[in-house]
Amino acid sequence: MAIRKKIAKLAKKICGATAMMITIDEKAPEYYVLECVVTDEMADVGLAMELRKPETIEQIAKKCGKTVEETKRLAMELAQVGACIFHSEHGVDLFELTVFVPGVMEKVVGNKELCEKYPQIPKAFEEYARLRGGMLSPKMPVGVGPMRVIPIESAIDGNTRSASYEEVSAILNGHTLFAVADCSCRRSRRLLGEGCGHLEQDMCIQLGEGAEYYIRTGRGREITREEAFEIIKKAEENGLMHQIPNIDGNKTHAICNCCGCACYSMRNAAYFNSPDMIRSNFVSQVDTEKCMACGQCVENCPVNALKLGQKLCSKTPIETKETLSPRDHVWSSKYWNPDYRENKKDVVDSGTAPCKSECPAHIAVQGYIKLASQGKYAEALELIKKENPFPAVCGRICPRKCESACTRGHIDEPIAIDEIKKFIADQELIKDKRFVPKKRYNYGKKIAVIGGGPAGLSCTYYLAMDGYKVTIFEKQSRLGGMLTLGIPSFRLEKEVVYAEIEILKELGVEFKTGVEVGRDITLEELRKQNFEAFYLAIGAQNGRKLDIEGEDAQGVITGVEFLRNVNLGKQVNLKGNVVVMGGGNVAIDVARTAVREKVNKVEMYCLESLSEMPALEEELEEALQEEIKINNSWGPKRILHENGKVTAVEFKKCISVFDENGRFNPRYDENNTITVQADYVLLSVGQSIDWGNLLAGSKVELNRNNTAAANSFTYQTGEKDIFVGGDVYTGPKFAIDAIAAGKQGAISIHRYVWEGQSLIYGRDRREYHALDKDNIIIEGYDTTPRQKAGHSKNTAMSFKDSRITFTEEMMKKETQRCLECGSVVVDQEMCVGCGQCTTKCKFDAIKLIRKYDKAGTTFEKLPLKLAPNAIKRAGKTVIRSVKDVF
Repeated sequence: MAIRKKIAKLAKKICGATAMMITIDEKAPEYYVLECVVTDEMADVGLAMELRKPETIEQIAKKCGKTVEETKRLAMELAQVGACIFHSEHGVDLFELTVFVPGVMEKVVGNKELCEKYPQIPKAFEEYARLRGGMLSPKMPVGVGPMRVIPIESAIDGNTRSASYEEVSAILNGHTLFAVADCSCRRSRRLLGEGCGHLEQDMCIQLGEGAEYYIRTGRGREITREEAFEIIKKAEENGLMHQIPNIDGNKTHAICNCCGCACYSMRNAAYFNSPDMIRSNFVSQVDTEKCMACGQCVENCPVNALKLGQKLCSKTPIETKETLSPRDHVWSSKYWNPDYRENKKDVVDSGTAPCKSECPAHIAVQGYIKLASQGKYAEALELIKKENPFPAVCGRICPRKCESACTRGHIDEPIAIDEIKKFIADQELIKDKRFVPKKRYNYGKKIAVIGGGPAGLSCTYYLAMDGYKVTIFEKQSRLGGMLTLGIPSFRLEKEVVYAEIEILKELGVEFKTGVEVGRDITLEELRKQNFEAFYLAIGAQNGRKLDIEGEDAQGVITGVEFLRNVNLGKQVNLKGNVVVMGGGNVAIDVARTAVREKVNKVEMYCLESLSEMPALEEELEEALQEEIKINNSWGPKRILHENGKVTAVEFKKCISVFDENGRFNPRYDENNTITVQADYVLLSVGQSIDWGNLLAGSKVELNRNNTAAANSFTYQTGEKDIFVGGDVYTGPKFAIDAIAAGKQGAISIHRYVWEGQSLIYGRDRREYHALDKDNIIIEGYDTTPRQKAGHSKNTAMSFKDSRITFTEEMMKKETQRCLECGSVVVDQEMCVGCGQCTTKCKFDAIKLIRKYDKAGTTFEKLPLKLAPNAIKRAGKTVIRSVKDVF
């Protein structure tokens, strides 16, 4: 199709001085963004307008040779599509052309109807910002880019050198007319199928003349100054930062609330590694001594300038890579980071605190320990619940990977992390007022969670926080899954579980127990009820059989079924001699529960040697204290029975459990056998998944082990609206693993149910790794021994939990033992000075400091700013090139 000359000419005029640096043809985004919405007649009027110089319709009509009425009509049509702007002075409308960014591109995308009708519009905005950004970003000095970050004001409170154009309040208080509109960048990304899940609607504020244009063209709605401040607050609470158009000196007509994963201006910093293009006058600075490496600032940094590192000194100094700068390098594409939305790093190469790294949910252990030491229990609890909604539960049953990895364990004993967490969580349980998180949004869409275990409950918690209408369908009569039905009360009292589930009710979650999806109602029927996504977390709720002779005899029961019946209050009627097969935590739970049923004797038999047993050391100790005999290295050969009732078990000696590659492949001495009398046999050798008819008619595929096949990062299955998590995806694991998966499932579902959102872009991959404990210097630590909570003798051998919670004094002593391994590292070369990090820090450990003192400039004066910078940059580049060679 031949190029339309008038449209090309108009595009060139809008480009201003940059037109000399580019070619305007049919492939140029400047051309095709206009070509689809501007007629030749409209272009005639646009060509008669001045760039950034307002004129009356009468003045424009004289230049374009059309009547005043026709000129006004066409000018309004141009304004409506976004190719020009206007405002009123003394009742007279003044029209002008504005530049492409910030200007025409945002304005055209701001017309929702046209934007969705013509796919080239969102495409043009993305392409323009990328092509021209790559061209200009390395050349731009600080303070004069077309968009500029302004700090979150609380981050610069008390900084006497801050200027009014860097203060949100000064900008808002300097205007009387306000409008709010949808974010153009996020709309463009969404329509390209590259959305990041951040709020699009009603997020960007227009001011003064800009507000008038948005209101009169229907792009935005009028709001009060108070409403504008509320939008600013909401943006900051949800991790967004502020930018302003920066082509009118120190005046502006808008405040954008931006994220690092969708904003095209922010992309100039992250994609092209050229933060000078947009940065404020400030940079972040960390007080290492105060920093507790909670990671909240890292997760919210829009340009990945912050990472978790270590606070402890190293024996062998750790080399850090220099961040190269376009100020003194020939800046080619080899220095760019085009995958910046997928390759964000949370941790420096040398690692960070092992407790956060090894926790499956990456809870800010060091952070909540510090808050607890200061008596800030509510804040500590809030920090924990950012990753784990059930700290009281996990404080009692967690496998404590954080403690196993704890650096303090290199000296004496690891920190009693779980006991501290249990103390913090129990403070809430004994209070009248529970911690109910503030809802971040009110999205309102209906989501179905199938399964009320830890994964499902966790997913529900985070969806409910975003205001989704979540319904949990649980086939059992009680919620909690294995927490309530698979773990005995002496390890996890059910009141604790129900207390934490109660928070979900306060968040508006609906529970439907005794309902089996696939039997009582189907997924398709739920779709017809407007449920827009499903999270399947039914767990591995059945026990596994051994496929040996006699296992169908009366008295042979799976451990999972046995525990479920006990927890549901059903009569189990165990008596005589009980043999428990298995060596994991569940087997221990089964054996300890059997003891409480007043049988004659309980013995455990397992394939593994004592050192190989998968059960936690603490669990083994408790079993032995209850006089449960553990017989190692024996595997079942057959179950003997008379008249269909079990009488004994024949075992054979297990020589090895794993082969040379570490795979489960037991070998036996078939000639070395024993026969053990048994009245009941409890099989606790693993768990299996019972899908029932849940997946009937769906595209969900199953793996060989009957787990659901899904994307390892997003948990999305072959059926696009179905996501999975917990044991149905991983196979049987711990509750904390399921809880971590639940949060990730919620993130995926949130993105899925909104059109055009990517499940991947801008998402934290949460890849943590620990520091090298053999390369650290540990000095001046507190020599207090690890505190021991102990057990209550009054509840021993009952179904009450006999483990005692720390006293406050014990908790305080234990927190003092923490070595505070981790700390945040700031790359000030990449930091854009938005201040978002300061709002997330609970330790006053990170501040903005003024590094630059650069004011904005006008579009017309920009070449005057670029020229001397180009000369200076050329000189630095030459010097640096010589240094690099020699």
